[in-house]
Amino acid sequence: MSAASVASQRSQHGVAPRQSLWRPSHNPWVIALTVTLATFMEVLDTSIANVALPHIAGGLAATSDEATWVLTSYLVANGIVLPISGWISGLVGRKRFYMTCVALFTISSFLCGLAPSLSALIVFRVLQGAGGGGLQPSEQSILADAFPPEQFGMAFAVYGMAVVLAPAIGPTLGGWITDNFNWRWIFFINVPIGIISLLLSHRMIEDPPYLKEQIKANRANLRIDYPGLVLISLGLGCLQVVLDKGQEDDWFSSHLITTLTVITAVSLLAFVLYEWRCQSPVVDLRIYKSRNFAIGSAMMFMLGVVLYGTTVLLPLFLQGLMGYTAKLSGMVLSPGALVIIVLLPLVGRLVAVTDPRRLILFGLVVSAAAMYKMTNLNLGIDFKTAVLYRCYQTTGLAFLFIPINTLCYVGMPREKSREISSLINLCRNIGGSVGISMVTTIVARRSQFHQDRLIAHVTPYDSAFRDRLNAQATALFHSGLSYHTAASQTYARIYGDVQAQASTLAYIDTIWVFALIFTALIPFVFLMRRGDRSETPVAAH
Repeated sequence: MSAASVASQRSQHGVAPRQSLWRPSHNPWVIALTVTLATFMEVLDTSIANVALPHIAGGLAATSDEATWVLTSYLVANGIVLPISGWISGLVGRKRFYMTCVALFTISSFLCGLAPSLSALIVFRVLQGAGGGGLQPSEQSILADAFPPEQFGMAFAVYGMAVVLAPAIGPTLGGWITDNFNWRWIFFINVPIGIISLLLSHRMIEDPPYLKEQIKANRANLRIDYPGLVLISLGLGCLQVVLDKGQEDDWFSSHLITTLTVITAVSLLAFVLYEWRCQSPVVDLRIYKSRNFAIGSAMMFMLGVVLYGTTVLLPLFLQGLMGYTAKLSGMVLSPGALVIIVLLPLVGRLVAVTDPRRLILFGLVVSAAAMYKMTNLNLGIDFKTAVLYRCYQTTGLAFLFIPINTLCYVGMPREKSREISSLINLCRNIGGSVGISMVTTIVARRSQFHQDRLIAHVTPYDSAFRDRLNAQATALFHSGLSYHTAASQTYARIYGDVQAQASTLAYIDTIWVFALIFTALIPFVFLMRRGDRSETPVAAH
C-alpha cells in the first residue's frame, strides 16, 4: 500500500496524517506516569475523606449530617466541571488547562487542611472538586496523543490503574492516616504530590500541532454557550446533591430532595433540547448518534455503578455485621486491587491483537458469575472467602474498562475526542454516585422488609423459636442470672440475630441487582461495531 493511500485511509477514519507522524519530545511512559500521578490523587480524594467524617465533625464542632457536605460539595463541583472540561481546554489549551487544574487542586487541598470551620472547608472542597474535575479527561486525551495507535490499549491500562485502583484503597488509606495522624493530613498529603506533578507536567507535557491550530480556530470563532453552561451546571449540581443526600433525607419524603429532583429533571431535559439545536454547544450531544459511543457510555455508567457500589458494599457488611475494623476491611479489598494491577497491562496488550468486544463479553460474563457466586454471602464467611469474593469481582472489571474506552472512539472524528473523554468520565463518575446511593438505599429498605418477614416467626406459636428461647434462657439462668434477666437478654439476643439476618438478606438482594445489571448488558456487546485498528482511540483535547 502506498504512503498516499495510507494517509488517505487515516484521514477517512478521522486521524490526520500529521497526527500519525507527530510524537511527543519525551518518552510516552514518562508522560503516562506524570499525568497518572495527579489523576490518582484526584480519584483518591473522592473516597479518602469518607472514613474521616466523624473526626472532621468532631474537630470542627459540627454534626455528622453537616459534615457529609464535605463529600457532597466535592462531588457537585467535580460533576459540573467534568463535562465542560473538553470545551475549556479547546479554548485555553490542554497543557495550560491541565496544569491549572493541578494547581487549583493542590492549593485548595492545602487550604482544606488549614480550614478553621466547616463552612470554610466546604468552600475549599468546592474549589478542590472543580480543579479535580478536569484531570481525568485531560489525562485520557494526553495519553491518546502520546502513544502510537498500537499502544493505545497499554495507555488506557495506565489510566485504568488510577481510576479503578484509587477508590479501592481510598477508605483504607484515609482510615490509617486519620487513626495515626490527624484528619487534616488526608488533604496535606496532596500538596507535595501536586507540586511534583506540576513540575513534571511543565516539563513533559506539550500540545500537539493540530491542537494548537484548533485552539486558534476556537478563539477566532468564540461563542460562549451561556444557557448550556447554566443548565448543565444546575442539573448536574442538583443531581449530585440528590444522590448523595437522598437516602439520608428519606428521598421524596424530604421537600429539599423533591425540589432538587424536579430542578435536575427540568434542567437536564432543557439542556439536551437546547444543545441539540445549538450551533456552538458547550457539550456536543450529537456524538451520541454513534452507536458505539452510546452503548459504551451506558456500559461505563454501569461499570461506575458496580465498581463504586461493591467498593462500599463489602466493607459495610464486614464492619457493620461481622465486627471488622476499617483497617481489616480495607485489607479485604487490597488483593482485589492487586488483581486489577496485574490484569490491566495484560488487557491492554490483548486489545491490540483481538476484538475488544470479546474482552468485554468475557468481562461481563466473569463479573456476572462473580456476583452470582457472591449471593452465597453469609455471617459465617471467613477472611479468605471475603478476599476471594473481591478478587472474583475485580477479575471481571479489569476486562471491561480498557475495551469499552477503546470502542467508544471507533469511527469518531478526531476533533470530537475531547467531548468523548469528558462524557465517558462523567458517565463513570455519575454511575459511581448512583452505585453508592443504590447500595445504601437498597440495604436500608430491604433490611426493613426482611425484618418484617422474619419477625413474623418470632412468636410463641413457632416451635423453633420456643426451643431456642428456652435453651438460651436456661443457659443464662444457670450462668448465675435471674430468670427475669435471663429471659430479657435472650429476647434481646434473638432480636439482634433477626436484625443481622435481615441485613444480610438485604446485602444479598443488592448483589443480585449487580448480577442482573451485568447479565442485562451482555446482549448489547453484539450491537457494537469492532472497527479496524486505525479507528481506535485518536487524539483528544
